[in-house]
Order: sequence, then structure tokens, then C-alpha cells
Amino acid sequence: MPILDGQDPLALAAAADRLAGGGLVAFATETVYGLGARADDDAAVAAIFAAKGRPADHPLIVHVATMDAARHFGDLSSAAARTLAQQFWPGPLTLIVPRREGVAGAAAGGQATLGLRMPSHPVAQALLQAAAARGVQGVAAPSANRFGRLSPTRASHVLEELGPELMVLDGGDCTLGIESAIVDCTRAEPALLRPGGLDRAALEAALGRALQAPGADAPRASGTLQAHYAPRATLRVMPGELLRQALQILHSAPGSSGLAVYSRTLRRAGPGILLERMPDEPAAAAHELYAVLRKLDAAGVRLIWVEAPPPDPAWEGVRDRLGRAAAAAA
Repeated sequence: MPILDGQDPLALAAAADRLAGGGLVAFATETVYGLGARADDDAAVAAIFAAKGRPADHPLIVHVATMDAARHFGDLSSAAARTLAQQFWPGPLTLIVPRREGVAGAAAGGQATLGLRMPSHPVAQALLQAAAARGVQGVAAPSANRFGRLSPTRASHVLEELGPELMVLDGGDCTLGIESAIVDCTRAEPALLRPGGLDRAALEAALGRALQAPGADAPRASGTLQAHYAPRATLRVMPGELLRQALQILHSAPGSSGLAVYSRTLRRAGPGILLERMPDEPAAAAHELYAVLRKLDAAGVRLIWVEAPPPDPAWEGVRDRLGRAAAAAA
């Protein structure tokens, strides 16, 4: 099936029809491309898990177009949920809230909690609104890739991952490039389960207090496994000085092919080593992160050495994704 133009009303209608009928549709959001099915249809949701090779107990995020739709699926009555939804929706923020009894059980991975998000991307919004007009109040949608692998930030990435039979609504390159921040609002003190496209500082300023770290009893949430977001190549993250030392050692030994380096500060890496320059700005680095790692995979490298991003809070999302990708190779 060809990639469809997400701004074409006929394509949007066809995608909404498919969702209403229990089918799968991949679509652009401001974070990454999602693989969607109607959240109130457990069989449709099961098709997401099957397509991704994802464990059925690893929860999905339900995407909604309106606050009324969000309240259909979850209880947003806590002060933290109300404040964050009011300030950051639509946008790259997922809220974990108590799930309404009898709805979206499969999407929640069987938990009594549920992740809800209201995306801001115009294609995602148009699709959700068209689906709502057909009785679909929410769309469960993890990233449109094989489980544990790099998230797609272009329509072509989706087809590379999941094959040409899938309907894909093209909305261009994703603006942010990494997944939403996830805040657990089910406890007395809200906790940041996954950093993302929203700075921790902005979330804490809205709440008027610090976000807690996830506790041992935190609900399971999408994309929070220790090992995740991994390229096919083995990825290692190391400080800049250690990276330079490793390259010097490597240069003294012949046969260093199959290595790529992704660095903010290196200008050259040596013969036979593929070098990609990481942007100096965290937003630009997040925007291109998955696309660059896909490019390096496509080049056939076996190892990717990444210079550790700065410790600044603005880099938290990029550090998180690289850390999980490296954990997958451990």
C-alpha cells in the first residue's frame, strides 16, 4: 500500500474508516510515528502487539483529540493531571491516570492505570477527529516499529520496519524526534517515568514542585524498559575523552572497519571509521537521533560509539534514549 498524504481529506477519511473497522493505521505525531488501532477494541489492539512483536503486558498509550475523550478512558481528577493536561495538551506529554473500569483493558496491558496523550501534530489531530466522528473515542498507538528497536520519525521508516501492506499517513519528518515525556499522576507525588520532548523544568514549574523518580511500585508504562530504542548495531555511550582514547588505541591496530562514531566534538575519526556529527543543541540532537542511528545501521556498521551528551537537564531525553539503546546491547 502506498504512503498516503496526511493532508489529503480522502486519505484521512480512508484511515479513519480503517480504524473504525478495527484495522491498523500508522500516522505522524510531533514525537514519532505511531501504530494505531481503536482503543476500545481488544482484538484491534492485539493486532498492534502482534505487528510489533510486543509483549501483551507492556502497556500502550491512548491518543485522544479532546478532554471529553480523555475522561472516557481515565480519571483526570487529580490536581497534577488537571494542571499538566491544561498546560501541555495538546503536546508531547503522556499522563498515567487511573483507568475507567471496563475500557481499554488490552491497551493498558491489564493494569488499572492507563497512559493518555493528546498529540499536537495536525495529521494526528485530523485523524483522531475523523475517527471520533466514526465512533472511535481514542486510538491506542505505540511507536510504529518492531518492539525494542528504533522509533520511526519518517513515513519511510515505518514501511522499512513493518512492511508495505500497512496504511501510513505521512506528516513529514517528526518535529521532536523522541517520544513523549511520561508523568505518573496516580500517586500523591507525581513522578517522571520517562523524560521526553518536554523539559523536566517546564513540568516542575507547572506543578510547583519537583517530580519524583519512579518507585519500585510505579505502574508499567510504554517505552520505560531498561533496554529499548536500539539499533541493530551494538551501541556504546562514552565520555568524549574516553572516546578519543578508544579511537587512538583502535588506530594502532589494523582492521577497524565496521565502526561508526556519533560525536559533538570530534572533527575526524580516522580511516575506515564512519563519523556523524551530533548537533550542539539538544532539540536538534533529539530531532535527528533515530534517523542518524538508522542511517548508520543502513551503512552496515557493527559498532556505534556515541559521545555522551552533556549533563545539562535539557539533554535528559537524549541521554535516556541512548542509555536504553546501550542497555539493549549489554
